[in-house]
Amino acid sequence: MIKNYVFDLGRVLFDYSPEYMTKQYVSDPDDCRLLEKAVFDRRYWDLLDRDEISDEALKAAVRSELPQRLHATADKIYDNWIENLTPVEGMKEIVQTVKESNAGLYLLSNISVGFSKKWKRIPRLYSVLSLFDGLVMSGTLHLAKPDERIFKYLTDTYSLCAEECLFVDDNEGNIAAAKRLGFMTYHFDGDAERLRKYIESEINKA
Repeated sequence: MIKNYVFDLGRVLFDYSPEYMTKQYVSDPDDCRLLEKAVFDRRYWDLLDRDEISDEALKAAVRSELPQRLHATADKIYDNWIENLTPVEGMKEIVQTVKESNAGLYLLSNISVGFSKKWKRIPRLYSVLSLFDGLVMSGTLHLAKPDERIFKYLTDTYSLCAEECLFVDDNEGNIAAAKRLGFMTYHFDGDAERLRKYIESEINKA
């Protein structure tokens, strides 16, 4: 039986869209593609998720790949990416449903230390994340999914049994890691309505 629900953040609760976040500050299509590719390069963001690169070092690396005329815009895009996360439609309602069921509600996210320091000041983030019983953010631990140690940190910290947890994530590698540790899993494909029906059916079994 599912007693706890564990959600990813990016592309599950909130839409992490490099294209959207870039277009808030640049309209030229060629510049947009160039900036998106440079600012959101996974080479840097994988390091960011484990707190192995600072904000300033990341921005300096991005600027080195761009013409000088785009440096200030690149900095602005990066400095405001957290503010430009938008809710995935229907997910807040799902979180509220879980909360009202009295099941455990947890976050397990690959996300930067900067996010962990800032989210409480952003209403759209706070209105969702404040409902959670526990938040595990990779940057604060220097560990990131699919490293199994971050899943074990979650279960050890909050005294959870993996077999009683449903883990919801959009990344196949993360889902596979959770399955190896005994979690029940749901590979999120962006269809919140389908997820809602699934979770409500599980809640009704309890």
